[in-house]
Amino acid sequence: MDETNRLLGLQDEENESSDGRDTQKGKYMTFKSGNEYFGLGIQYVQQIIQYQAVTKIPETEDYIKGLINLRGRIIPVVDVRLRFKQGPCEYNDKTCILVINVKSTTVGLIVEQIAEVAEIQEENILPPPTIGRADKAHHKYVYGIGKVGTSVKLLLDPEKLLYDDDPADADQPKKSEE
Repeated sequence: MDETNRLLGLQDEENESSDGRDTQKGKYMTFKSGNEYFGLGIQYVQQIIQYQAVTKIPETEDYIKGLINLRGRIIPVVDVRLRFKQGPCEYNDKTCILVINVKSTTVGLIVEQIAEVAEIQEENILPPPTIGRADKAHHKYVYGIGKVGTSVKLLLDPEKLLYDDDPADADQPKKSEE
C-alpha cells in the first residue's frame, strides 16, 4: 500500500506545482461501496492502508467500527457501507482503510475497494437529483454527481459524512430538557 500511496501522491507531497497551481484541484479518490462508486476530494486523503484489526468501542453507532493504531496515532474507523445504511459485507483482500483528514480530525474509512484517482472538471459536476432522495440515506452526504466518461461518481462531502447526525435521528423529535 505504501507504493500505491506514493504513486497517488498521498504522502509528503506539496499540493502546488512549481508554477503555483494546485495539483490536487479536480482530483478525486474513487472507491466502490455496494454497486455504486463514490469520490472524495483527494486533498482530504492522507493515505490508503490495508484493512487491519479494529478495536471495538462499546456503545457507539454501528457504523463506527472502532479504533486502529496507525504508527502511534489512535484513529477512529468508520465503515462507509454502514454509514450509508447499506448491508454489511465481509472484508477481504480488496478492503482498504482510506485515512482522511477533515478539519484537523483524522478518520479511517473502511471501503470495499479503491477504484482510481479520477480527474473531474467543475463543468462535469452536477448537483444531486432531488427526486427519490427520501429513501436514499447516503444521498445526504453527496454534494455532486461527477461525470467521468460514460460513468458517474457520487461526490461526497466529507464534513457531512463525519459530522452530520444519523439521518434516522432527523425524523425523531428533539427531546426538550425539563
